[in-house]
Amino acid sequence: MKFNPKARLDTSQVNRRGGQRTSSGSPLPGGMGGGGFPMPGGTGGGIGGIIIFIIIAIVAAQCTGATSIPGLPSGDESAAPSDGQSIEDCQTGADAEDSQLCAILLTVNSVQAYWADALPEQAGQEYRQSQMQEFTGGVATDCGQASSATGPFYCPADEFVYLELGFFDAMLEGQLGAEGGAFAEAYVVAHEYGHHVQNILGDLSQAQSGGSGPESGSVRVELQADCYAGVWANHATTVEDEAGEVFITELTEDDINQAIDAASAVGDDRIQERTQGQVNEESWTHGSAEQRIRWFMTGYEKGLVSSCDTFSAATL
Repeated sequence: MKFNPKARLDTSQVNRRGGQRTSSGSPLPGGMGGGGFPMPGGTGGGIGGIIIFIIIAIVAAQCTGATSIPGLPSGDESAAPSDGQSIEDCQTGADAEDSQLCAILLTVNSVQAYWADALPEQAGQEYRQSQMQEFTGGVATDCGQASSATGPFYCPADEFVYLELGFFDAMLEGQLGAEGGAFAEAYVVAHEYGHHVQNILGDLSQAQSGGSGPESGSVRVELQADCYAGVWANHATTVEDEAGEVFITELTEDDINQAIDAASAVGDDRIQERTQGQVNEESWTHGSAEQRIRWFMTGYEKGLVSSCDTFSAATL
């Protein structure tokens, strides 16, 4: 994955203020959505808390008066980022070569620039930007309170994507055993913005239908977000900044393999095997490793929004 050193980065799309963002919503209820399985290492939360998206908990949070997240550490709400990086240091693609934060910002810029063009053209719907909130320890959202144990997630109530950078080293590459790499991280970001696209198109509510299981509504939502990540990846080397400079100049087969490996690592079956030593398909909320790879590759190979209709697919 090569970044264009001439690409200009829009720092306004990523906010970095520790856990200080205020919330007008109720805290997320216990279980954190997903299948309710413990995170690797026994930190609590569910599959949805491990990776990517917690739609079932988010929907419940908007309809209940829950005031805590049982089993999850609360985090330090006043914590500031501790790695010394400043988002204001991320000005060009050259900065992304040596900075994880700047690489994430470049990915956010690229993903949103792609959907700003593709959504009106392919779905007849205007795209609206979603800011990413990078936090440390804990964060208050309009979907409720979340800690670092939640992992990356999207909140439809405030239309923010939330991410703690430590997730990649400690969880994705650590306890979940993924290979990691810049494009594995880009896949996670693109998946989150896939949920934002679903929110714009009105498909996010599909997660409420069917509970859990390999063909459930929640799995179909997650697999569609994987597919949308693949659609962006198909076009990643052609997406331009406002001055006409591409953000990413090259993607290799190894880069795509990083994304595939990450998708596999966060499959429900892989996580269950690592945490419980057995697989229970009826409790799946995000899809198996095979399903997640298949739908990411469907989006990547076809490059069209219409290729990602997981809700009409007879089999996933």
